Amino acid sequence: MKARLHDLSLARDGRYLLTIATRENVGTLYNELHEVDVDVTVKKHREKRSLDANAYSWVLLDKLAEATGTPKSEIYRREVRDVGGNTETVCVREKAVQKLCDGWNKNGIGWQTEVMDSKIDGCKNVVLYYGSSTFDTKQMSRLIDNIVQDCKELGIETLTPQQLDALKEEWGR
Repeated sequence: MKARLHDLSLARDGRYLLTIATRENVGTLYNELHEVDVDVTVKKHREKRSLDANAYSWVLLDKLAEATGTPKSEIYRREVRDVGGNTETVCVREKAVQKLCDGWNKNGIGWQTEVMDSKIDGCKNVVLYYGSSTFDTKQMSRLIDNIVQDCKELGIETLTPQQLDALKEEWGR
C-alpha cells in the first residue's frame, strides 16, 4: 500500500501516535484489526520496474546463453541470487522442507530455495529467493547492471550508458 506519514504526536499516556494517509479504502482492515496488536513495517516507497526492463534483461540473458552455451534460465537464476535484498530466511521442521521448497519454486523460474543446517534440532534454515517479478526499480537496476557487466566481459553488445540511463529513468515513472 502506498501512503504518506501524515502526523506524529505524543498521547497523554506517553505513547506515540503516527497518522498515515492513503487513498486506498482501509475501512475493512481497520474494522478487523483496530482492537488488537499488529506488526507494522514502514519503508520508503519504490515504484515497480517496467515490463521494458524485464524484456531487456531477457534479451541480454539470451545473448549470454548463446555465447556461453549455458541455458538462459540457469543464468537468470544465478543473476537473481546475486541481486541481494530479495530473500527471506525461515527455520522449518525437516519434514516440511521439501514441501515448502516445491511450493516456492512453482512461483516462477527465479523463485528459488537454498537449504542450510539449523542450530535447532530437527529443523533446517531455508533461504527463499523472490523472482524478478517482485523487484522494485533499484533491484531491477542491479539485475540489469549485473547482466550488462557479464555481457561486456564476453564482448556482447548492450545498450549505451546513455540508453541504459534513459531506460532506468523510465522505470521510476
